[in-house]
Parts: sequence; structure tokens; C-alpha cells
Amino acid sequence: MLDVLSDGFKKATEKFQGKARLSEDNINEAMGDIRRSLLEADVEYSVGKTFLSRVKEKSLGEVVSLKAGKGVDKLKVTPGDHFIKICKEELEGLMGPVDTSLSLPNNRPASIMMVGLQGTGKTTTTGKLAKYLIRNKRKPLMVAADIYRPAAVDQLKVLGERIEVPVFHLENTSPVEICKQAKDKAMELDCDTLLFDTAGRLTIDDKLMDELSDIKSECTPDNILLVCDAMMGQDAVTTAKAFHERLALSGVVMTKLDGDARGGAALSIKEVTGAPIKFLGMGEDLERLEEFRPEGLASRILGLGDIVGLMEDFERVSDGDSEEEAMRMLSGQFNFRDFYEQISMIQKMGPLKDIMAKLPMQNLIPKDVNVDEKELGRIKAMIDSMTEKERLNPNLLYQSQSRAKRIAVGSGRSAKEVSELVKRFKTMHSMMGNLGKNMGGLMGKIPGMNKLSQMNQMRKMATGGGMPDMGSLASMMGGLDGAGAGKTSGAPAFKRVDRDKVKKARRAAKNSRKRNRKK
Repeated sequence: MLDVLSDGFKKATEKFQGKARLSEDNINEAMGDIRRSLLEADVEYSVGKTFLSRVKEKSLGEVVSLKAGKGVDKLKVTPGDHFIKICKEELEGLMGPVDTSLSLPNNRPASIMMVGLQGTGKTTTTGKLAKYLIRNKRKPLMVAADIYRPAAVDQLKVLGERIEVPVFHLENTSPVEICKQAKDKAMELDCDTLLFDTAGRLTIDDKLMDELSDIKSECTPDNILLVCDAMMGQDAVTTAKAFHERLALSGVVMTKLDGDARGGAALSIKEVTGAPIKFLGMGEDLERLEEFRPEGLASRILGLGDIVGLMEDFERVSDGDSEEEAMRMLSGQFNFRDFYEQISMIQKMGPLKDIMAKLPMQNLIPKDVNVDEKELGRIKAMIDSMTEKERLNPNLLYQSQSRAKRIAVGSGRSAKEVSELVKRFKTMHSMMGNLGKNMGGLMGKIPGMNKLSQMNQMRKMATGGGMPDMGSLASMMGGLDGAGAGKTSGAPAFKRVDRDKVKKARRAAKNSRKRNRKK
């Protein structure tokens, strides 16, 4: 989604390599890359111009001081680091501050009016918001007030059945009257929150806006949320501005952020309209509605990942017993059944490409990496085909070709694929115990190992050790050296490290030194 913006900021940062300070010349060079990326990402022109001037003003003449510590804690801050810090602060200021709370009075049914153009995902977002309210101990009633779009009412009823939320609709009745009578239905069903799924149009017109204004004046909703398609670019900003001028929006829900959206709308809406983005919607899964965090999106734009967002995804799907399992994994004490549960949890968190976009190791992931979403299913099929003894004791599989052939037949895969899976598991099993510990000696010399260590440390600080390990997942999928079927990342080649060969080489070198000393 944010590749265009991320590439621009990455190129800008590279302009400061080998520089001792931020000067007008190197800042102007960097500004050129960022300016192009903002235009390509469809950021509103005046917003981009203001952003660039703020960054330049803060950067110009800054002398970057070096922070010194002791031993391994010694830290150097480069001009590039300082420039990124300034950009991050300005991006957060552009999109925030944001209050994602909704006005939900307790003395009567609260009401949320969903508005937007056709095709923006308004009805699906209404279902997602209902699911979100349920997680927050509310009892919603969805109101089907879109009487014009074919199957709009049926779509909302289907969503209501999926999440067990009642849907109110009246045949041959105006949208205004439907919304008015919905309040009585909410009292009857003991529902405390009304969600009005209103009609949309292909473009903004007077008839649409008059109808929405009538619903607002008759029903006085506590919240008015505009559902906006992130793929519309600058048109999304124009749409938001028109709705805000007529209805006084409480906030915006950005949808389709997992598609080919360039991110320009997200950067522009708050600055142009003053209406904050409250939620981000991705995919068709009704669980996938996130509270908007400017700092998280800013970090992803700058290629820093979003570890806090990753934690929130994990907490959403966690069953509460995962902390002990994660700690066992980090100490190397786990089996195929543990790993099966880890895969299942990660699948619930969303598509792998979205999870990877939040990892704080973006510089290690090739830009053209191929994420095979089906690979997780293949791995689970092979584990399903194992006996319970084999899942609990992987040692049974390490030297047994007959077991591999039986598992291959049962899972519909080849014996070679099963052997590769077992081989990767064995490698991962021996390596995982070192993650999160001091990466000194030989392990510390493996490219990127310190990055993964830092990621594990951040995970522990954020969740107390409960985050499933993404490094182990990539390793199992063969992606750590880019050679496996999944090819999920360009992280370090763990499976190339053969400890026996390393020990043998060390002994040979030691014997050679002894012989030289004797000579």
C-alpha cells in the first residue's frame, strides 16, 4: 500500500550517507525525492507543500550530536537518523492528533450514522463496526436504510447473521422513517447502539445530501462517520470535504488500505477537512477494523514497521495462554503441535503481507518478495498428517524416510517437501533458543541477526514475551534465505549455518596455529 511513499523517504535518507551535518544542499536533494513520492502517492498538493516546508525549516542548520554510551550500549546518531525523526514527527502531526473514541451515551441508545459514496465498503464497514462494538461490550442494532442499491439490505442481513447482530428494515418506507422507527426497535430489543447504513451515490449530488441532512435533523446521530476509499486518492479528500461541509463529520473510516492504495488520502484528509481518521478497514474479514494510530502509519511509511500495531493484532486473536508457549519457543523447547498453533494464530491476524509490513526489519525484506499465502496451509496439512507422537517428538522424523513418505501421502505433498519441512524445523529448533539473548560471538556475525534480536526484545517489552515469533515462521516457510517455497522475506540465512562444520573449521584452525608455533 505505502510503497511509493516509503521509496521516496528511503531515497531521501540515502542522500545523508557519509554526511556530518544537515546542510541546505543535501536537504534540498532529499526534498526532491520526497516531493516526487508525495505527488505520485496522490497527496493533496497544498498539504504536500506545507509538509515539505515544515520538514525543511526544522532540518536546516541542525547540528547532529553523537550520543555516547558504554560498551554495547554505545549509540551513534547520523544526520539520516535525525532527518527521519523530523519526518516522522511531521507525518504524525499531519494525520493527528486523533481521538478514536465514539460518543456513546449510556442513558439512551447511542447512534452512529454511516455515510459515503457507493463502492467504498460502507455496508461491510458497518458490519465491522458492529463487531468492534461487541468487543467493547456494546449491543448494536444495524439499520438498513439504503433502499436504492440492489441487495444492500440483504447484504446487511447476511452480515448480521454472521456476527449475530439484529438488522432493522421496513419495506416500502423512506430512509428517514426507517431510521426514526429504528430507535423504538432498539429499545424493544434492549440494544444500546444504532448503526445507520445510509444510501450512497456514484457521485455527490443534491438528492443524496438532502436525504442525509434529513436523517441527521430527524434522528440527531451522536456520530457521523464517512467511509472513504483509500484508492480514490485526491478524490477521497474532495469527497470528505463536501460531506464535512454539509454534515459536520465526527470522523473518517479509511477502507481498502490492503489494496493498491498509495496512502495520499490518509495524509491529506485531516489537514484539509479537519475531520480525523478514526478507523482503518482492510479486507472483507469483519475482525479487520483498526483504531487509527498516526504514529503507526508514519512508522510504516518510513520503513520502520509498526510493532505496536502488531501487538494489537496479536492481542485481538490471542487466547490468553500464548505467553508460556512463546517463551518455550524462544528457549527452543517446542514441537510441531506448538508450531501448528502458532501458524493458526498468525493466520487469524490477517494476510502475511500485512503482518510483514508491520515488522521492524523492512530493510531486510526485498521489495519484490513473493509472499505465498497458501504455504501456511501446506505446512498445516503436513503437520495434520503426522501422528500425535510425531508432533510431540520431532526427533522421530529426523532420520525416518518411511515416516516422511507416509506423511506426504496423507497431506497430498511430496516426500521431499516433508523432508524439507522437518529439516527447517530442526534448524529452527536449534537456533530459536539464541533469539532474544546476547548476539555475541559467531551468532552475532550472521547478517541481520542483531535486527531479529532487537525485534524479539521489543516484542518482550510490548507483550511480556507473548508475541508469536515471526522469524520462526519465516524460517519454517524457507524464506529466511529466499530459497524456500514461501519466499516470505530476505532475512538472514539461518539454515545455511551448520554448527558441526563450524566446530570442525575451528578445530582445524586451532591445530594449524599449534603447528605454526612449533615450527
